[in-house]
Amino acid sequence: MIRQDTFKHKGLRKQMVEALRAKGIGSDAVLRAMEEVPRHWFLDSALDMLAYDDRALKIGCEQTISHPSTVAMQSQLLDVSPGMKVLEIGTGSGYQTAILCRLGGRVFTIERQKGLFDRTRPLLASLGYHARCFLGDGYQGLQEVNYGPYDRIIVTCGAREIPEALMAQLKVGGIMVIPLGEQQQEMLRITKAGESRDLWREERFGVYSFVPMLDGRQMA
Repeated sequence: MIRQDTFKHKGLRKQMVEALRAKGIGSDAVLRAMEEVPRHWFLDSALDMLAYDDRALKIGCEQTISHPSTVAMQSQLLDVSPGMKVLEIGTGSGYQTAILCRLGGRVFTIERQKGLFDRTRPLLASLGYHARCFLGDGYQGLQEVNYGPYDRIIVTCGAREIPEALMAQLKVGGIMVIPLGEQQQEMLRITKAGESRDLWREERFGVYSFVPMLDGRQMA
C-alpha cells in the first residue's frame, strides 16, 4: 500500500532541497527529482519525520539509506540525460533508483541482499518506477550482453577496488561514480575515454562513509 504524501512531507522535502542547494548541489534536474520523490516512502513509517534530515537511516539487512546530500552529489556527478542506460550497484531501499528513474534513466539495478531485493522490487513497481531489478553480485555487474553496455554506472557502497567487470560494461565515453576505499571512501568519477586503463580519467570529490561493497549474493 502506498503511503500518503502530506503537505507536511512536501514542506519538509522542499526544506531538504533548499539545504541541498546551499550545500552546493547546482543541478536543477537533480534538485527537482529530489523534491518530487518522497524519501519517506522508502523507509519504515516510524521514520517519517526523520526522512528529510540529512542523515543515513537503517533499512534492514545491516544496510542504510544514504544521506540525501550523498544521493544528490552522486546523481549530480553521474549527469544522467533522459534515455541513458544506467547500471546501479546496490539497490538498497530503492530511493536512489527512483531518483535515477525520475532523471529519465533506463535503470538496471543489482542488489545482493535477498531480503532487500524482495522488498524493494515490488515497492518500486507499485510506485511506477520502471527499473529492471536483479539479485546478484554487484562486482560482476550484469554480464548479459543484451542489457549493456551502459552510459552510466553508479556504485552506492564502498568498493575496495575499481571492479574491472563494471568498467568492461561501461561504454567508451561513459561515466562511473564510485566511492573507493575500505574504512572511509573517496568519491571518484571515472570517465572511460577508451578501453585501455591509461585512458580512464579519474576525478575526486571528497571523503564519504558507505557500507562496504561485498562479493556474491546473500540469500538468507
